[in-house]
Amino acid sequence: MECLGVQSLQALSELLSTPQQEEEEEEEDDESKVRCLPSAYVKKTSKDIWSEEEVAEGSQYDDLSDARPQPEYEIILKQSVGTEDLFLGLSRKDPSSMCCEAMLVKIKLPETKATDVSLDVKETFLDLRTPKHKLGLHLPHPIHSRGGKAQFFSEREELEVTLLMKRPMDFINMQ
Repeated sequence: MECLGVQSLQALSELLSTPQQEEEEEEEDDESKVRCLPSAYVKKTSKDIWSEEEVAEGSQYDDLSDARPQPEYEIILKQSVGTEDLFLGLSRKDPSSMCCEAMLVKIKLPETKATDVSLDVKETFLDLRTPKHKLGLHLPHPIHSRGGKAQFFSEREELEVTLLMKRPMDFINMQ
């Protein structure tokens, strides 16, 4: 018996299929495309230019006329790891950012005192202001805005802000 190639099988399929089946398949494809399209008419009830979802959080802090420089900063993700994780692998944690519990933001603030620092933390935005520096930082992951802590180290001239992260894998992280 002779083996059929791909082209032979496609030609055989075209011979055996009826034109009516092909028309029905084309109609189904057209209907599914129409259902996926957004409606052309969207009724707006307010006079706002943008909805609140379209405006990035923290944009109210952007001030282009402010000439203060942005300080150097570093973001470090933290994870609690025990011996059962390290040697036995009993928990379902892995080294990815999805299993991290906290975010540490280290901000270098030269010639700054702790009393000069003004810090405001939102779910996805960190706003830091001093007389000499300004930092508006969009965070890479959402955080619990009430569950963080900040510590200023005057000998290093550095502010460390620890923020607890809101993670989709919290059922794994909280075990």
